[in-house]
Amino acid sequence: MEGYRLIPEKYRFLSNSGLKTIAVAAMLLDHIASTLLYDDMTVLFCFFGRMIGYYEIFRLIGRVAFPIYAFLLVEGFEHTCSRKRYALRLMLFALISEIPWNLEHTGSVFYAGQNVFFTLLLGYFGLCVTEKLNQDKGSMNKTPWLAQLFFLLFLSVILRADFGASGFGFILLLYILRKHPVFRAVTGTCFLPSQWRSGMAFIPIAFYNGRRGFIKSRSLQWLFYAVYPLHLLILYFICAAMGGYA
Repeated sequence: MEGYRLIPEKYRFLSNSGLKTIAVAAMLLDHIASTLLYDDMTVLFCFFGRMIGYYEIFRLIGRVAFPIYAFLLVEGFEHTCSRKRYALRLMLFALISEIPWNLEHTGSVFYAGQNVFFTLLLGYFGLCVTEKLNQDKGSMNKTPWLAQLFFLLFLSVILRADFGASGFGFILLLYILRKHPVFRAVTGTCFLPSQWRSGMAFIPIAFYNGRRGFIKSRSLQWLFYAVYPLHLLILYFICAAMGGYA
């Protein structure tokens, strides 16, 4: 039995595909701002004495991307036909995206941090361990499962995966509170560093209807993953052409 939800079922119009589209659009705006607009001086309006331009607006919208991706990861974990294939797909794109991620951040193939697919992959493994921990109710010794969770958390810090330990913990939080959507939204909003900005992601999530949507074919599913490394490469080439890495 799912906990109380603010939005009645008949008003929930966003499918899994709809949330994916919002996440991708928000991510693109965020990365465009951080890569191409970081020194943009355009002022669109003033808000409580603060000058607001395209950079601030794009970054604000971009804060909802990771929480939605994390939510979709939990949904995928619960509904995938093959846990193994899902993990391998995350691992594949974590590796594929690493050089584009490095190039987009530094203009070279070396960068200390790791792309967000590593965060999602570690979070996915954390979901697997948490599920086993919940299923192993007959055992009094939870130490092996807890040790695995702390090891994955440690990896997220050592690897300097995007969003780090907070990103890993946020994914587990969404899974643990999946049957309590209102409490999940309140707690999740307080969890990530950007807080209320990231918390806005729970608005579209509240309208999620649990349906797959238009992304059904395997080619579209792979395209959803491929957008990440492709857009990083495109932004790198644009920024390099503009002399951004000089």
